Amino acid sequence: MPTATQTAPAPAAPARAGRRRPSGPDWLWAALLTLAVTTFRAGSPQLWRDELASWNAASRSTGELWGMLGHVDAVSGFYYLLLHFWVALFGDSAAVLRLPSALAMAGTAALVVVIARALFDRRTAVFAGLLFALLPVVTRYGTEARSYAFAVLAVTAATWLLLRALERPAAGRWVGYSALVAVSGLLHMVSLLVLLPHALIVVLRWWSVRRTRTVVSFAVAAVAGLVPVVPLVLLGRRQVGRQISWIETPRMRDVSGLWDNLFASPLVGLAIAALALLPLAWPRGRRHAVELMLLGAAPIAACFVVSQGSSSYFIDRYLLFTVPAWAVLAAAGLAALRPRAAGAAGLAALVLLGAPDQRQLRTAQAKEPSDGVAAARVIAQGYRPGDGFVPPRGKTERVFMVDYQIEYYLPERVRLRDVFAERSAVASDDLFPVECKQPERCLGDTKRIWLVTRDSGDDHDPYNWLPAADKKALKDHYRIARTTDVRGLHVSLLERVK
Repeated sequence: MPTATQTAPAPAAPARAGRRRPSGPDWLWAALLTLAVTTFRAGSPQLWRDELASWNAASRSTGELWGMLGHVDAVSGFYYLLLHFWVALFGDSAAVLRLPSALAMAGTAALVVVIARALFDRRTAVFAGLLFALLPVVTRYGTEARSYAFAVLAVTAATWLLLRALERPAAGRWVGYSALVAVSGLLHMVSLLVLLPHALIVVLRWWSVRRTRTVVSFAVAAVAGLVPVVPLVLLGRRQVGRQISWIETPRMRDVSGLWDNLFASPLVGLAIAALALLPLAWPRGRRHAVELMLLGAAPIAACFVVSQGSSSYFIDRYLLFTVPAWAVLAAAGLAALRPRAAGAAGLAALVLLGAPDQRQLRTAQAKEPSDGVAAARVIAQGYRPGDGFVPPRGKTERVFMVDYQIEYYLPERVRLRDVFAERSAVASDDLFPVECKQPERCLGDTKRIWLVTRDSGDDHDPYNWLPAADKKALKDHYRIARTTDVRGLHVSLLERVK
């Protein structure tokens, strides 16, 4: 029986390999909870420009999609192809477009639990499952029609297979690991930075057991996984100027901003950072905490260094695949708190810190500040067959994809002619149409035009952001019959005068 002088129990340490027990249904409820959280009101936020690009690409035929990828967005091609078949089966509502990402996050939650159980204990695994499911960033990108959640799933699965292969090497595990490395790179090339911490973990394990064959197996599997990605990397490098030239070279002050955005909540990010440091102070079991720290921190550091070159990749969503490692490490910190109730209280406090962000993520303007639904409604109510359409384009404005925003929300009966598009985006094998070099000639005999431009705030000019030639052609031949302002947009009906 315990005596009065018995010391308090030490923080939870990793279970011995031979004493680990299956995590039972813990992985299942974590996956279901994550799926429930990410699908709750998933269709409420309006699609923003990156999601509109996904919708537009996925809505094309496979031949049209392949033609587009040769000119732009090749790095997203694998995801676009998956989404293409998904849309063909289930439609393209906002909730349906985002559901694959929710499923990917649910799969990641299951892996987070089994990794935490393998490295630590069931208490840590339970905390990890709850924490991951309720992180605001999981909601943010679990309701995003982009490839990021899939990259997180692939990287986490690769990490799990690596840990299993290091524990008990087998050819099938290394083959599976190699395949997942390839899938990770095809989904998002920046996710290949995970190979750095993977290599460091292999070296640390080798230092303990000196099993050289394992190091060789890892090197062969990693290289084999990179081979299918090489053509994509080469093609992506040619397109990089059109896609990420807007990302600035990072400075040290940008690291804190990235950390806040990595968790979609500054307060949650701060709490995760504090909790993640606790397991590093353990007298026992520090090795697994160090490995997780490498999985979380090494890709961020590597991306910072690489981004000092000609192209920058230092943006939170590109490094989203590090979040599972931080979640497990923070969960281990919660599990180490004493008394044991302090861990549950800490988790509850962390969830409360993220509650305002969770609410905001489900509002209509959570991702896109301008109201495309309202703008499309104005056009639909006043539409007449033969009406034209002019959105802002040009080199700086087309990236906001106002044209796709309106097109997505217009009912099928409304078919507007894109007046200043000399050749459509599909015909051009591009995300954007080819614009008229002589705008006045492209007007033709169009009697009415719907002009939709972004609201710049102080200036209420409905011709905002239009190229000078387009603006002159419209002003010379049309008058503004009426202008309706909706959130972030001007919707003007122009009528021909001569």
